[in-house]
Parts: sequence; structure tokens; C-alpha cells
Amino acid sequence: MWWVGSWRPAVAVATAVFVLSSLVAGAAVAWPGGEARAATGAAPAPTVPGSPTAASGDRSDPEITNDIRLELDRAGILHGEETISFSGGAPAVFTRALTETMLYDTDHDREFEVTGVRATDLDGDPLDVDVRKENGALFADIPTAGTAGAVLTYRVSGTVSEVAQGVQMEWRAVGAYSHTVQSTNVTVTAPLPPEALSCLAGEPRSAMYCTASDMGPEAGVAHFLQADMDPDDRLDIVVNYPSGTAEGEPILTRRWSLASAFAVTPATAGVFGLLLVVLLGGLAVLIRVRGRDERALRKEAAAGEQAPVAESEHGRLRFAPPDGVHAGQIGTLVNETVDITDLTGAVVDLAVRGYVRLEELPHENFTSVDWRLVRLDGPPEDTLLAYEWMLLDALFGGRRTIRLSQVGSPHTSSDFPARIDRVREELYRDMVRMRWFARSPNQVRSRWSTAGMAVTAAGVVLTGVLAVFTSAAFTGLAVIIAGAAVTAGAQYMPAKTALGSSVYAHTVGFRDYLLGPRSASAPPGQRVELYSRYLPYAVIFGDVDRWANILASAALTDLTPDELTGDGLAWYTGPREWRIEDFADSISTFAVTLTGIITNARRLRLLNQLQRR
Repeated sequence: MWWVGSWRPAVAVATAVFVLSSLVAGAAVAWPGGEARAATGAAPAPTVPGSPTAASGDRSDPEITNDIRLELDRAGILHGEETISFSGGAPAVFTRALTETMLYDTDHDREFEVTGVRATDLDGDPLDVDVRKENGALFADIPTAGTAGAVLTYRVSGTVSEVAQGVQMEWRAVGAYSHTVQSTNVTVTAPLPPEALSCLAGEPRSAMYCTASDMGPEAGVAHFLQADMDPDDRLDIVVNYPSGTAEGEPILTRRWSLASAFAVTPATAGVFGLLLVVLLGGLAVLIRVRGRDERALRKEAAAGEQAPVAESEHGRLRFAPPDGVHAGQIGTLVNETVDITDLTGAVVDLAVRGYVRLEELPHENFTSVDWRLVRLDGPPEDTLLAYEWMLLDALFGGRRTIRLSQVGSPHTSSDFPARIDRVREELYRDMVRMRWFARSPNQVRSRWSTAGMAVTAAGVVLTGVLAVFTSAAFTGLAVIIAGAAVTAGAQYMPAKTALGSSVYAHTVGFRDYLLGPRSASAPPGQRVELYSRYLPYAVIFGDVDRWANILASAALTDLTPDELTGDGLAWYTGPREWRIEDFADSISTFAVTLTGIITNARRLRLLNQLQRR
């Protein structure tokens, strides 16, 4: 008897499964006259429910032997006949486990189709065998009470596979017993004599050779012997035959594992490559569209870096922002979003233009500050845009005066959050009306974000389905990545028109001018008027403190003492103790307070919407 094959050790297989199928268990070993694949991996053997353990067996139990005769035909069908003999009394039921599933490699299980299971007693009388399937095995419960033994017959498909220079038959001749069996003899016959054989026996993780194996006196059959098999022991056999002995191939089923489900293959790698091309193509298109802004900046930004003034009929300078962009519009045009700061700047702009007077109230204590907002009719030569009318209505709600602390209060203006949202939507529509955007930036972002989340969700579902049923789940990850990229990139999808890019360039030039040192150079006598018009834009550009101080300094220089103590700043007045030197702190505090009120109102509206859902 010689060692002519190698088995995938049970420990190696268990380790491979534990590390997510990252190792290859077992290797082929050279056989005399050819090369044979490793024998079937030692999968955990089935356990017969209710069977005694090896430790609990004792010599008062009946002595049991099993003579297994296996015949392999040319079609690759293995015909099995077992003679189970009892000495000293038969058990009420003897259970025999026939293995149907075994580990094959890191990604597949090997299936065996066991059919035609029947049992008789030694006299040939049929026994009512109960057949059931559990844990990858077929269990045959044979009623053996009062018998001297039983004969079990069955057929097995899937035991044959082609190897180098021949075919190989692999089979777990014994999956498990319900009782200790003192002697198990296995004889395998086939149309041609065997060339090599191997076996493993013992508990499921054992890599021990069986008690004995040989090819008979004339090397015509394969014979295996295993003594003292405990109930959960198994006996695996492998026999190599010449080519043409039998036909057949292993029946393999994919075994799920994280590594196999997300295997990187040429196909999945190809999908990722395609995704990369699509993403890069989309990025190129986006860069081209967004690049319109950059090209306009290079060509036209200088046109906006001039004093935003024009000469009136009377020779005085009047405020003339680039392209007539209002304060509320300018922030939306720059960052394509209606921010709370844009609305705050728009309120200050309405005050400066004569539609609102801001009256700072006497301080009740050092930290308490409030304002009275008075609605005015505004100059007759000026007109309001739709969003500005809506903003005034949101603030006052039909009143002529209101305290800032009451704005957004549930008692005085409970619909303020909804009105503010309508102002924001109108500002987005204004962007389209002015032809600065082809579509509302907010709607474009929303559509792309929704599409991205839908693609991501579909990718999650697809990945799950592919992971369960295939090894191409890596493809699903590509869809998830694409969806996430679309969702994240939604904020960059709004694109300005050519006109919008041109106005944007002028606006950026105006911003640079306003933030630069040349801006505070208006002629004396007109500085208070002009700098007041600059102030709302400074609120939006984040330079309110500087411009408030510039405006206060200009007022001290240009206004008379009577004007300073009266309504020199017609749109902003303070309490009796207030001085123009306090203006910078006052207007900054007003802007921060109004921003907080609008922010809290929108947050409250969102919470109410979530609660209603």
C-alpha cells in the first residue's frame, strides 16, 4: 500500500472559510503514472441526531459491522449496497448518513445526488426506511429491531471527475452512523482496474489515513477498511482509474462568501472601467459647462472692478450696480443658492432704498436689544422685484410696524417660515426670469440629488441580489459609487447661461472692488448715500463691519450735528443715547439677529414637516 494522493486538510479548509475564502486549500500531488487532483476536502461530517457519542459507547452495545460494495458503471453512476450486521441484538433504529454536499474549493461545494434508497432485512424482506435530508446529508433511518441485519441500496451521481491521464472517483463512503461500528469494509469495482487510491477517516477534522487500503490480490478492485468508527466519524475514499473507465464531471454549486461574492474578475473590472469612462466623460462635460464661468471671469471680470456709480442728470453720482443686480440676487448668482445671508442683505437693501425704516429701541438692559421695523412706501421712481414684495409681506404680514423680536413668533407671524420659503423659491425663479440660469438651480440640484439617491438605492439592491446569487457583486458596487458620485455632485450641477456667466463675472469684479481699498473713495457730500447702498452687498460678501465703520465715518464728516442727532441716516435711527459711532455695532447685531430668526424659523418648519410625516 502506498500513499498516492493528497487530501485538502480539514484545518486548511476551515481556515480558508474563516478568512473569507482567501486561501486555496489543498494541492494536487503527483501520482505514479500521472497527476491526480487532491481528494475531497474534509467538510464537517453530518451528525446523526440522537446518536451516542464515542465517549458514551460501551461494550454492552451490539457489535455492528458494515460491508459496503460500490460499483461504478461507465455512465459514472455509483451503485451502493451495504450489508449491516448486528451481533448481540439489533438497535430499534439504525441510521446511516449519506453525504450530499462537501467542500470543493474556496468558492464551491460539491454536490452528490443520492437516489433509490431502499432497505431490506437479510432475508430480503423490505424494511420501511425513513429518508430525510438535513445539513447537506441524506439520513436513512432503518427500523432494525428484531433483525440480524439490514441491506441498504442506493445510487450516487457526481462522484466522477476527469484528472490528468484518467478519471477519479471521490465519495464519502461513510458520512455518519447512529452507533459505533466495529468494522467498515468498502470494496469498489469499476469497468477497468484502479491505478491509485487514497482514504481519510476519523472525526470530521481528522487528516488520518484509514486503517487499511489495497487493490486486491490482482489489483482489480479497490478495498478500504476502517475499524471502530464512532457515530460521527467519516470515511472518505478516492480511486483513480484509466481514461475511459467512466464518464461524468463533478456537480458544483457556488458557495456564498464575502470574497467570492465580490470577486474581481475581468467582467467586473470591465464594468468599473466603463464606469470610470462615464464619470470622466461627465466630469469633462461639467468642466466645460462650469468653465464658462471661468472663461467669463478672465474676459469680463475687469468690467465689474469699477465704482458702481453713474452720473445723474443733475451731475450727482447715483448707485449703479453691475447689470442692475439687486442685493438679494447677487449672492444667489455667485453661489447658486439662496442663503439666509442673501435674505438678510435684501432686508437691509430694502431699508436703504426707503421701503423699511429700522428703529433701534432703547435697551432694557446691557444685553437686550430690539428693533422696530416700519414699512414705508419707498421712492416713486423705484420698483420692487417680486421676491422683494414677498419678503416685505413675510416680515410684516399685513402690518405697518413690527418688532424684530416678534418676526417669526407663533403669536404674530406663524406663517413666517412658509413665507420665507416662498421668497427663496421666487428668488430661484427670478434667476431663470433674468435668463441667468436655464432652470432653477434648486430644482436642478434636487433632481440630480434624487436621481443619485435612486441610483444608490438601486445599486444597494443590485449588489445584494448579485452577492446572493452570483460572484459579480463588485459590479453592484460600481452602481453604488456612481449613485453616490451623482448625489455628491448634485450641488455642482446648476449651470449658468452665457448671459449668467457674463453677469457673474461683472458681479465678482464688483465684489473685488467692494472689498478692496479703492471702494471708499466717493466724493464728499455723496458718501453717506453711496456707502449706504454699498452696505447690503457688504452684508452678503461678509464685510459688513468694515463698511459700517466706513459709513459711520463718512456720516461724521459729511453730516451736520443736527443731521447726526436727527435722521441723518433716514433708514436707521437709534434711541436717545445712541450715537452714529455705534452704528457699526448696531447694524452688525441687527444682521446677526435677523439671520438667526430666519434660520430658526426654517429649522422649526422642517421639524414640523418631519413630525407630520
